[in-house]
Amino acid sequence: MATQTATREQQFDRIANGKGFIAALDQSGGSTPKALALYGVMEDAYSNDEEMFGEIQKMRARIITAPDFSSDKVLGAILFEKTMDNAIDGIPVPVYLWENCGVVPFLKVDKGLEADADGVQLMKAMPELDALLTRAVAAGIFGTKMRSVVKEANEAGIKAVVAQQFEVGQQIANAGLVPIIEPEVDIHSATKSEAEALLKAVIAEHLDALPEGTKVALKLTIPTEPGLYDSLADHPAVVRVVALSGGYSTDDACARLSKNSKMIASFSRALTEGLNVAMSEAEYNAALGANIDKIYQASL
Repeated sequence: MATQTATREQQFDRIANGKGFIAALDQSGGSTPKALALYGVMEDAYSNDEEMFGEIQKMRARIITAPDFSSDKVLGAILFEKTMDNAIDGIPVPVYLWENCGVVPFLKVDKGLEADADGVQLMKAMPELDALLTRAVAAGIFGTKMRSVVKEANEAGIKAVVAQQFEVGQQIANAGLVPIIEPEVDIHSATKSEAEALLKAVIAEHLDALPEGTKVALKLTIPTEPGLYDSLADHPAVVRVVALSGGYSTDDACARLSKNSKMIASFSRALTEGLNVAMSEAEYNAALGANIDKIYQASL
């Protein structure tokens, strides 16, 4: 138990104070075919879900075992549930990440999004969340991530999204994990900057209302107004504010992020941009290393 507590403290310090970024390796069922296709694995390469997840596991294992995927530049990695349950070289993935790479493991826990209502998409219900959190703790997971989407500056919708995120976040914190609260603002929204101002105000209210000692991280779209979320990053309940790439190219996401000194990256598609299954090890490692370095520099 003492070792577990020491590990948690070490991991907390890495996430709160470390230099680097959090890699998002958590594409789930719906987004997996697209992620694989971008990597050069087309749908004719697998004939069912099990084979598809086998292909994405190979893709993720190749990232995690690459020489540049280490604590030098990568603080944490967000995993999909099937990845958490999988192994690399016979070692469970969360254990491999921490012990072999020095990278803190997180788990994506949401089950996808509801249909649009009031300019937002809430998360689907998660009736089995407690059981999943118990498994996550046993697997050595440090924190979780869950995503909702804001499409427009609709106050009622934004209040509903943030209330749901913090309610589930408290359930996660009660289980001993650090929740990453992720109300993504759609980068194509016609009212993006107005939505971000509303979102900031509502998040601040919920942070102030958290029980003492509860810690959360925030994962937010890179704001139109640089530095908008600095005051949230300074809130005593906030471990870290991380940015999602949201469909921006790697270069564009990094350029925007570098204008926000209190945010670090948590990129998914931007991390794997340009990687291909057919690359030689040397080509692959050089391409991934270049992406990692670019995202790391933008997160400093």
